[in-house]
Amino acid sequence: MSKNVSWDERGNWRAEGEWGASDSGGERLYLDQWQAKLDRLRQTHHVPGASLAVLTHDKVHELASGVLHTGTGVEATTDSIFQLGSLAKTYTATLAMQLVDAGKLDLDAPVRAVLPDFTVADEEASRTITPRRLLSHTSGLTCDFTFDSGRGDDCLELYVDAAKGVALDCPSGSACSYSSLGFNVLGRMIEVITGSTWDQALKDLLLAPLGVTSTMTLPEEALQFRAAMGHLGEYGQDPAPAPAWDLMPRSAGPYGRVLATAGDVARLAQMHLAGGTAPDGTRLLTPGSVIAMQTREVDSPDKWTVHADGWGLGWTLYDWNGITGFGHDGASIGQYGFLRVVPSAGVALVLLTNGGDARRLYEELFAELLGELAGVEMPAPFEPPAEPVEVDFAPLTGTYEREGVLITVSEKEDGKPHLVYEFVGGMKDFSPPLEMDLVAVTDKVFAGAGSGAYSADWMPVVFSELQDGTGVCYIGMRCAPKVS
Repeated sequence: MSKNVSWDERGNWRAEGEWGASDSGGERLYLDQWQAKLDRLRQTHHVPGASLAVLTHDKVHELASGVLHTGTGVEATTDSIFQLGSLAKTYTATLAMQLVDAGKLDLDAPVRAVLPDFTVADEEASRTITPRRLLSHTSGLTCDFTFDSGRGDDCLELYVDAAKGVALDCPSGSACSYSSLGFNVLGRMIEVITGSTWDQALKDLLLAPLGVTSTMTLPEEALQFRAAMGHLGEYGQDPAPAPAWDLMPRSAGPYGRVLATAGDVARLAQMHLAGGTAPDGTRLLTPGSVIAMQTREVDSPDKWTVHADGWGLGWTLYDWNGITGFGHDGASIGQYGFLRVVPSAGVALVLLTNGGDARRLYEELFAELLGELAGVEMPAPFEPPAEPVEVDFAPLTGTYEREGVLITVSEKEDGKPHLVYEFVGGMKDFSPPLEMDLVAVTDKVFAGAGSGAYSADWMPVVFSELQDGTGVCYIGMRCAPKVS
């Protein structure tokens, strides 16, 4: 690897040497260039450790930086595993589409065709929710239903049964609302169809044929690997190790419990870019299913939280000034992952981190990588406009509610829009109420004080309407209808 590195006129690292991969324009990707960039940005944004995988010219390049645990000082390496959080949904979606290809799952048949006893709080939804709606987050099922159903192989069966009385975020088919519960229903359908657990079906049908050896679902499987520890703390400061390595029950698997190296995640993306075939030629998906997963099913009212322009069948869809892409984000306790894929350039980027200002690291690093490798201009970080926007806020005031969350929107005495985000019901002890003043971005989009890797300085608060005219408030891609 070349050590002769310098800055060019644009302020980017350039290296001289023979190592690298070239495209038709003669541009080279040098690992030392991006290693220096990763090291510098990781330190700037107080991220203890990170792993980066870059897929370009049909080859996966892997880098690592920092430490897995600030207490032990164990170095982050390219073979270190991280918790993927909601990136797990892309694995479940791929597995579901494999069953579609096999003729064992119908995207448009009711869930009850596979799970006859499937029931949610709304009877019409119980009869009409389909796998297509589950995959595209249009089922109306809520996101934040966490239920520890134990470590047994029946954990998903028990979870889905426990969700029978959980209220929907919105009427099924009426809007896009991010749903982890929906992916657990898919996971249970996969179990019934295959006669196996979701964990084992994933290994047998996807991971083994794909040829990845550092991807798993259970914490005891992580013991044979170098595993990242999540870190928590105030943004802009060095975080400390989280109080626990993992707080997810086994039942979180289909929506949030996959562990992997960045390189293994990139190899999943590589299979999708290759029309459904593994590097050895094994076909895992038909080209039609690959395309269907990347085809827009629904627009996203909230285009800022995870830069989602819309949703396909499991994939978040992006539109970067006419250049389309797909991917997903994920988070667990102090660990944050980002996947972006640009089909037109054959490029995929994976960044896995274990705390700190992970969102800022992602934004700066991917802006440069996607710009140089794929000609993508990523959107600027979400923030209020330089000049104040005058809006009539009164029609938006009121109370909005979804399962476990109550949102109260009001105007203060000085006329400033104000929001209180409160956990209620079974989630009432999850966190104290969050309060913030809102700053108008448009007449329906507002910025509140951010908290968390997905909001950084400013958190998007988006107001929209359902098909019947009911007002809704989106925070974190979740839809909360207006109730008063």
